[in-house]
Amino acid sequence: MANQLVADLVESGIHFGQRSASWNPKMSPFIWGKRNGIHIIDIKETVKGLLLAKKFLSRIVADGKDVCFVGTKRQARSVLEQRVGDVKMHYCIERWLGGTLTNFRTIRSRLKRLEELEGIEANDNFASYSKKMESQLRREMNKMRRNLSGIKGMDKLPGALVIIDTKRELSAIREARKLGIPTVCLIDTDGDPELADIAIPGNDDSMRSIDVVIRELCLAIAEGKQARAMNQAGEQRGPGGPGGGEGGEGGPGGPGGDRPRRSRRSQFRADDTAGAPAEAPAAQG
Repeated sequence: MANQLVADLVESGIHFGQRSASWNPKMSPFIWGKRNGIHIIDIKETVKGLLLAKKFLSRIVADGKDVCFVGTKRQARSVLEQRVGDVKMHYCIERWLGGTLTNFRTIRSRLKRLEELEGIEANDNFASYSKKMESQLRREMNKMRRNLSGIKGMDKLPGALVIIDTKRELSAIREARKLGIPTVCLIDTDGDPELADIAIPGNDDSMRSIDVVIRELCLAIAEGKQARAMNQAGEQRGPGGPGGGEGGEGGPGGPGGDRPRRSRRSQFRADDTAGAPAEAPAAQG
């Protein structure tokens, strides 16, 4: 399976970075070389980051927490809407509203307003309102649907954020850092890996590469949901239910406390990457 994953990643073009003139020197540990003025990302580093992210997200979900995916660039929207929707997690694909995490109470109030308007639409389709008021209410409802539909079911802060393109989603990353919410980021060669708790180096401008990464992360989330259901079923038999894992308060994935914001790779055991091939092939031009 690891070899198939590597083949899928190479075929998707995830190893193609940005032009060497616009790179971030902090990404040098993840770069294999340069061809025709374009940096080539080391596939081995991509696989390591992806396996770490899968294991981490599986733990987070098994502990009873949810994951929110953020990708507002055009290439990521349809992928997130389909893949993340299938595993019943939250996503933001239109615009990150300031305060989505740090002012979550206000966001919840807007979501309640959206539910109220949808209830009116379902009951009488705004027939009891004047034409002008109906137009205003529909415009308000459509705007909220566009911006908030992906987090409609998010009734608490997520246990982790998955970010596509750190440069574009800087506001979301800053809010997550302020609240101590861990982040998993797909980072191109022009990004800053220090913004991510777990960095997945790869092409964040290709729909195919984004699709492969999100597919694998959603598979890990599906496994975590199965483990969550088993934990809930076994709660009455003793400790070990949701919330007792490594992703709890103070653990690698737990919010709270001041800590260095560098990559969490060193905090994971070496066997977390046991599925990685010993010698993943270098990027193929």
